[in-house]
Amino acid sequence: MLRLLYSLDMPLSDHERRLLAEMEAALQQDDPRLVSTMTGKARTRQSSRVLVGSLLLLAGMAILLAGLISQTIPVGIVGFLVALIGVVFIFSNIGSTGPGRSSRGNRGPKPKKTPWSSRLEERWDRRNFEN
Repeated sequence: MLRLLYSLDMPLSDHERRLLAEMEAALQQDDPRLVSTMTGKARTRQSSRVLVGSLLLLAGMAILLAGLISQTIPVGIVGFLVALIGVVFIFSNIGSTGPGRSSRGNRGPKPKKTPWSSRLEERWDRRNFEN
């Protein structure tokens, strides 16, 4: 993400390049999902789960409709189950990707981390004011 600054026609000193590399490494450690979102490298599995869920829902509805037309109860039950599995795939994705993540993430208080920006500020102060 910060490598974009390297590609600009802006000359950077070695010290600035090292600082950018440290900032990038800290950002990758603290929030890898943000980095993958900003770089566009990794596509999340959750988006494919929504696609699979939608396809299962449509297929289940078609099977259910076919069971109703042919008046075959087992085919209708299979269609209902396939559509239900599709809905479960869709909603399990929605519950796990939101900013709150209330369905799985609230098992107890999380230990508080020091934000990467404050650690970078501390490093900056140590380098500039201790010399």
